[in-house]
Amino acid sequence: MRFSAEDAIRSFINAFPEQTLRTLSTWSTDQHYHVRRLCSEGTRPTLPWSKRIVIPIGAAIPILDNLFFDPTRFVTRSVANHINDLSKRDPDLAIATLSRWKQSGKQRPKEMGYIMRHALRTLIKMGHPKAMRLLGVPPNPPVRVSDFTVPKQVKMNHALEFSLTLRARQSVNIVADYVISFQNHAGQLNGRKVFKLKTLRLQKAESMTLTKRHLLRNDMTTRKLFPGRHEIAIQINGNRFAKKPFWIR
Repeated sequence: MRFSAEDAIRSFINAFPEQTLRTLSTWSTDQHYHVRRLCSEGTRPTLPWSKRIVIPIGAAIPILDNLFFDPTRFVTRSVANHINDLSKRDPDLAIATLSRWKQSGKQRPKEMGYIMRHALRTLIKMGHPKAMRLLGVPPNPPVRVSDFTVPKQVKMNHALEFSLTLRARQSVNIVADYVISFQNHAGQLNGRKVFKLKTLRLQKAESMTLTKRHLLRNDMTTRKLFPGRHEIAIQINGNRFAKKPFWIR
């Protein structure tokens, strides 16, 4: 109840999987939210900076069944992160679990919507059709992208500033992302990453202009940036709509 123990519990899961999962199932109904969160966070398939656990990918779902309707965001965010981990290895199981939870009506609609959006964020970036449909987002949105403006050159350690206009032919829910293709040391565009832009709803014939600043740092821990040609593309509901090059100098 006083400190985080999700890394430590993974040693017990690996050494005594059945006994530990039974204990965590009991703890998942504990009165203290730190204890309840531990049951989700400690069993995450790919907990950052922690050791791998050897239980089957969906072994903790019965525990999550006790937690997805928790009243505390600290707990439901962990549940959503757990399902996002699971979605990278078994998308169908993740989507089926979220659909079952939604249909149960146990969680408040607004919070259930948050859980689904956060849990499906990786699949949404990939344009997974079933994930899109579960969120009420059409895989082939009736929208047009125009006035996509990108500077030709950006200084290293400065921000890439871009803008675009979306216009809907029909009323539609939109998940807008942008994709940057990074150049490696050999001058090849082999590193691609999807970033969130905006989630919105447009009515028929409605337009909206979106702007974004993306800082291009050369000292990131996850990627080394190299000068030269890069590309940025706009992704709407998993589909690429526009692409332009830019140069880092």
